[in-house]
Amino acid sequence: MRRDSIFYKLFQQSPNLLFELLTNPPANADDYKFDSVAVKEPKFEIDGVFLPPENQSPGVVYFCEVQFQKDERLYERVFAESSLYFYRNRDRFSDWQIVIIYPSRSIEQSDIYPHRNQLNGDQVNRIYLDELGDIRALPLWVALMVLTTLDDELAPQEARYLVERSSIEQPEPASRAIIELLVTIMVYKFEQLSRKEVESMLGITLQETRVYREIKEEGREEAEKREKSLIFRQLTRRVGELPQDVRSRVESLPLEQLENLGEALLDFTSLADLQAWLEA
Repeated sequence: MRRDSIFYKLFQQSPNLLFELLTNPPANADDYKFDSVAVKEPKFEIDGVFLPPENQSPGVVYFCEVQFQKDERLYERVFAESSLYFYRNRDRFSDWQIVIIYPSRSIEQSDIYPHRNQLNGDQVNRIYLDELGDIRALPLWVALMVLTTLDDELAPQEARYLVERSSIEQPEPASRAIIELLVTIMVYKFEQLSRKEVESMLGITLQETRVYREIKEEGREEAEKREKSLIFRQLTRRVGELPQDVRSRVESLPLEQLENLGEALLDFTSLADLQAWLEA
């Protein structure tokens, strides 16, 4: 399940969602905008950057990392990325904060001793989704985050509950956005099921939603663009910068094979692994 794209959608729809996770959010949280940026020389990819409103600068910039896989160099990379970005944009910001979202504590980097000062200070916020409490007691947008972590037995009933709750609590545009994101999560979670089976599971008609058309129909240009962007970011993290010939081969892959590559690359440790996958 490719959670990066799901969380990207969540933050795009509701940028202030990040601040619902924090104990001390900024007073102007509703005015922040979400972006995803690349920091070059060396090239780093930051999952999400929450930018304060320009008319209130200098403000506090928030860096967000969604981490669902064990990474024993995560803090080294995140602190390097954030510090470099802050350095290059120092005139725009008065301070910085980092938010790292984990499904559980077991995914966190094992050796955190070298980073004890940062992690024990007030600039790094570690969020463990499985510790936020009962999904039904959480704000709707936060509940969508937690839904991505639930096991396959529990997820369907909680997804149905959130569909019903969104129709009661939210006006039509917001309710539709929430339902489309619910569909996204469940399509990725249960991709082995037929359309009718997923429809039955959620009690809604998927073909009526924008997300079903964008994600499940082959050849949709926007879906391929998002998938390729995510794949290249993940590959860069796994195997480093790609030679142009390899990059071109990945670019030419159809959406279905890109999705397969998204799963396979989790086991890659070198460029040779990617080249072997492409040959196979």
